[in-house]
Amino acid sequence: MSCGEPHETDCSEVLDHLYEFLDSEMPDVDRVKFRQHFDECSPCLEKYGLEEAVKKLVKRCCGHDDVPTDLRAKVLGRLDLIRSGQAVPDHDVTASRAAQPAPVTPES
Repeated sequence: MSCGEPHETDCSEVLDHLYEFLDSEMPDVDRVKFRQHFDECSPCLEKYGLEEAVKKLVKRCCGHDDVPTDLRAKVLGRLDLIRSGQAVPDHDVTASRAAQPAPVTPES
């Protein structure tokens, strides 16, 4: 997505790293660039506002639930794969293995 206007920071870069901005997981120097971009670019500001609203809604509705440890580990593992640029499987391979029945062995 691009608004068609030239910016110091390209719209696609801003949108690719929007959640890092929302979660304050980027260096302050980049946060300043993103804020400047939002001041100049209304389509990106609108997208930012929408994503921020969704994040607040999820926090309000689900923020009090405890996250199972194994789910948290799986999510963090997938995020690490994505950040490192590795291929991420479409499904959880550990879940599909657990769902399969144990092999039948002949009795002695």
